[in-house]
Amino acid sequence: MNQRNYNPYLNIPVVTKNLIIINALFWLAMIIMTKLNLTEMLGLHYPASRGFRLYQIVTYMFMHGSFTHLFFNMFAVYMFGRILESTWGSKRFLTYYMITGIGAGLINILVAYIRIKAIEPNLSPDVLAEIYRDGYGIIKQGMNYTDPLRGQLNILINTTTVGASGAVFGILLAFGMLFPNMPLYIIPFPFPIKAKYLVIGYGVIELFAGFANFSFDNVAHFAHLGGMLFGIILVLYWRKKDRDNGRYFY
Repeated sequence: MNQRNYNPYLNIPVVTKNLIIINALFWLAMIIMTKLNLTEMLGLHYPASRGFRLYQIVTYMFMHGSFTHLFFNMFAVYMFGRILESTWGSKRFLTYYMITGIGAGLINILVAYIRIKAIEPNLSPDVLAEIYRDGYGIIKQGMNYTDPLRGQLNILINTTTVGASGAVFGILLAFGMLFPNMPLYIIPFPFPIKAKYLVIGYGVIELFAGFANFSFDNVAHFAHLGGMLFGIILVLYWRKKDRDNGRYFY
């Protein structure tokens, strides 16, 4: 581990601190500026939706659906992100955070595409055209189709994905790889669990939950797995690069 002038357990490194502040400010803006509907503007839509904007692949990870959602994500950034930043340095940590968050969004879109293509053959071309044309406006009015297939397709196309969870799962993955044997206490277990087993456990749970609810689930389990997938690729790439350059920080 790199030696720094601060203790990561007593001080919050600059990127970790600013990520927490930025996420909190976005949540406050969402609460205060209700007329702008920032969730709709900045949350990630499926590309075929009328609400999709390219910048959402970045902005979605700074939006959260509730204070609880925000709190637990930022608590994980605080607990694990500061240690990664003190190990890697600020630039690498920020790069990692952004790439795993964007990667999670891309995987979420890919899974939505697979789900959409599984539903579309069960609906007529006229119905599909209607959903793609009018579904966005219906969702914005807080309504949806009563027919289950139409409603499910409309949700997949036109609802938003928000949250830093993809990047957070990437952080957990990196922590488990860099500090595999570090004991962690997780409620409600009265005994410590090694970081590597915690990460494996989370991955298995998300994989099972994703397939168990593959037809529809308002929790983006595959986005979480996407953050972990992009995370392991980055960690392995940097590990090889550092070894090739005669450096080894973890």
